[in-house]
Amino acid sequence: MSGSQAEPELSAGGVVTRPAGSGAEVLIADQVDWNTGRHTVRLPKGHLETGESLEEAALREVSEEVGVTARILLPLEPVRYAFWHEARGCFIPKVVHYFLMELVSGEARAHDGEMEQVHWCSFSAAQERLTFDGERAVVGQAQRLLRSSNPSGS
Repeated sequence: MSGSQAEPELSAGGVVTRPAGSGAEVLIADQVDWNTGRHTVRLPKGHLETGESLEEAALREVSEEVGVTARILLPLEPVRYAFWHEARGCFIPKVVHYFLMELVSGEARAHDGEMEQVHWCSFSAAQERLTFDGERAVVGQAQRLLRSSNPSGS
């Protein structure tokens, strides 16, 4: 099947933030990748369920994976990549729509068994610890947006 074109996957997730000192912290999580078994550090995200909007999926995935309720402030640039699907034996194109979010309530914790540990950390620590370049880039974009203005407009 390596020569066939796979259907693109679509996911949504969040860069969840909270105030900390004179700045903000971001929520990241440790996970063992379902496809490769590799230990990764990532942002909460996942597939859309039938009839869900990108925003609904992002908020649900944040709640399911890291146990918090968040509010969307702004959409971020989509992350595009392809990954090797071990079982199918082909590359799968993927687009992940991330949203800048702020914490509303809840204690960050590994909630649904997908994540091993959940951490609040500075933006710079998140960028050092995240496994994937696309997620580091989206965290950088979120940090710039938070520094440049009040993204919620309140």
